[in-house]
Amino acid sequence: MLKDFKDFLLRGNLIELAVAFVMAVAFGGVVKSFTDNIIMQIVALIFGQPSFDALVLTIGDTPIFYGAFLTVLVNFIFVAAAVFFFVVKPYNAYKARTEAEAEEAPAGPSEVDLLVEIRDALRRA
Repeated sequence: MLKDFKDFLLRGNLIELAVAFVMAVAFGGVVKSFTDNIIMQIVALIFGQPSFDALVLTIGDTPIFYGAFLTVLVNFIFVAAAVFFFVVKPYNAYKARTEAEAEEAPAGPSEVDLLVEIRDALRRA
């Protein structure tokens, strides 16, 4: 049982997943910093505040903090855009290029072609 657990932990896919998770967390921090320190500052130039957190709708005595939701939504949109443009698009371009190179590589003769060549060579001999 311990051997199976050790094999599970040291399997390549788990290590790759852990590395991907750490990279995603770091990437998320970079994008969040970009959003907070650059994009939301542009929002501050337009709307006078660096976030939407102050936007509140009060119904009766209950405040609804829709501004905080808008701030998180803007952050999410920028994270999604960054992942799309910096991870998905380059990966798809790489994948298409490698598939095109694989298709361009000349295919060797089939087994039938090889057998025909052998037969013809034996007839000439």
